[in-house]
Amino acid sequence: MLKNRRNRQFPSKISTTAFVKLYILHLLREKSYYGNEIIEEIKYRLDEKWEPSPGMIYPLLRELEENEYIKGWWQEPDKRSIRRYRLTDKGFEHYKRIKLLYKQVFEDSLTIINNTLLDIYGSDKNI
Repeated sequence: MLKNRRNRQFPSKISTTAFVKLYILHLLREKSYYGNEIIEEIKYRLDEKWEPSPGMIYPLLRELEENEYIKGWWQEPDKRSIRRYRLTDKGFEHYKRIKLLYKQVFEDSLTIINNTLLDIYGSDKNI
């Protein structure tokens, strides 16, 4: 943001879709997952405060696979019921770029939320 210019966007400049894409790539750099596992892992890591819907996850997985950021395969090819995914080299490079891009956005959002909580609610003793 340029000095003396107001930022009118509140509180975050990152869309839910972009956030979930980043989280999918983040998880897949650790190990392979299938869709419902990704939902459950994000829910767990966010202390069950929020979870992406299957209607969000599965189209994102297809998009990421079409862009060759992830590679999918059927756990049991005959049944075609569970499709697992792993991060590709191209996906890892994309992950590193967007991770850097979004870092400041998350930090700015955290500052806004922390300052609002402190200003309106004060310390924990005053709540």
